Amino acid sequence: MMTALTGSSVDGPLYTDVVNLAHHSPAWLDDTVAVWSAYGLAVFALLMAVGWWQARRDGAGAAMTALAVPLVVVAAFAVTSAVKPLVAEDRPCRSLPFRTLEACPARGDWSFPSNHTAIACAAAVALFFVSRRLGAVASVCALAMAASRVWVGVHYPHDVVAGAALGGLVGYLTMLVVRRRPAGLAERLSGTWLRPFLVS
Repeated sequence: MMTALTGSSVDGPLYTDVVNLAHHSPAWLDDTVAVWSAYGLAVFALLMAVGWWQARRDGAGAAMTALAVPLVVVAAFAVTSAVKPLVAEDRPCRSLPFRTLEACPARGDWSFPSNHTAIACAAAVALFFVSRRLGAVASVCALAMAASRVWVGVHYPHDVVAGAALGGLVGYLTMLVVRRRPAGLAERLSGTWLRPFLVS
């Protein structure tokens, strides 16, 4: 395990500027960002469900691709969760004397990389393989999620950049593997009890 990283030496001043901006922003904006930061991942679940529902009309192969998106999200979460204790970077709200919009996570709940951002970006990239339109919507939502994690004070900017890179990479590579599944697999599965999940 690496020695605990002091994230403030990387981009502490930028983090400070963002948190100060949050403190001087209208309450309605802070409340909106805080709610999005805490519950916005539910939107990605909704987009995945919509993608799957639409893909069933395009055939079993498209539906299988859509059903892989939640697995991509789980993989991204697993990768970032494995990296966190290796870097062991303290949350900025523990290293810097600032009051934050969101309660500071418990000590030992490491900051680098951002799991929320990784999940959001993995979902966005994977959804592009299902639907360009859904992928575009998810990408905007992922950017908003990344920004919100800094705004509420629980991550440094470099945490969300790393989370976006890792999540996006996991999403892209995993979906490439899914696309290279054996020919005819989806059609064979559509002849089993899985048919309702694969075709409408």
